[in-house]
Amino acid sequence: MVASWSRSARLYGLDPANRKPPHRLTAAEFANVRERMEPWIRAAGASLDRLFGAVGAAGCCVLLADSDGVPVERRGVAGDDATFDDWGLWPGALWSEATEGTNGIGTCAIERRPVTVHRDQHFLARNGALGCIAAPIHDHDGELVGVLDVSSCRTDLTATFAGLIALSVREATRRIEAEAFRRSFAHARILALPGLEHNPAALVAVTADDLAIGASHSARVALGIKGNLAKAPVPASDLLSIPGVESLEEAERAVLARALARTGGNVSAAARILGISRATFHRKLGHRKSAVKRPEAATQDPAAPCRIPATDASPFPRDGG
Repeated sequence: MVASWSRSARLYGLDPANRKPPHRLTAAEFANVRERMEPWIRAAGASLDRLFGAVGAAGCCVLLADSDGVPVERRGVAGDDATFDDWGLWPGALWSEATEGTNGIGTCAIERRPVTVHRDQHFLARNGALGCIAAPIHDHDGELVGVLDVSSCRTDLTATFAGLIALSVREATRRIEAEAFRRSFAHARILALPGLEHNPAALVAVTADDLAIGASHSARVALGIKGNLAKAPVPASDLLSIPGVESLEEAERAVLARALARTGGNVSAAARILGISRATFHRKLGHRKSAVKRPEAATQDPAAPCRIPATDASPFPRDGG
């Protein structure tokens, strides 16, 4: 709060006694902002509804703002709309710290961390009745894209209750980040970081070649990831410190195992999937004596499933077709 108040007075030159209403964008300006935020509005929809369901009855409204402090989406009780509109807690208003001084949305965007600005902690006296709880929203490059805010004009909003709301706001931002991340990497396999099950937004996007091409903000913080993974992918096994395929022999063995698994142990079908002959498949299996015993001689129709003996170290099915 001290740093924000200092910026408000010295950097922005704001007058705490200013009673002018919040600045509002023109219809054309707001349309441009909303269009830019449209993917995030879609990703946040369910989380906004869920959060409002938890705090709406307590006289709160929920706002999704862009990184410049402009609310683009709102949830509120119809009976409170006129009050919140008068206060400027409405889509199209500008809540940057440079225009409104210390406030939930603007200060959160500057600090890039969750903030609670309770009543007279606001820099402008006209905002002294507000209680604002906000948390930042980041994209998969770790960049700030918006702010999620819960605001209340009720005088009975205690600091204790505001703390409970803050927990819900932070949880909602994680869900929004996770949903946006999954949408951005719909073509990839999404992995949740081991040990961070409590954080649904700690995600990594991995290709079929086991290369990490994206990481959410939470994953970046947890793993110390820098840079653009889409431009410079990293082996997922290296990133997550888990054993991976490190040789051509292991890679080929993994391909054989997947083909057998897909066909229920049917060697002929597995060979067809891989575009090789049944004999070649058998030969490749035989080359992995350290992991798989050589298949028994086939005494049945070549098109019939083949039964492959298994060892404790083998990943192949114990039974054939």
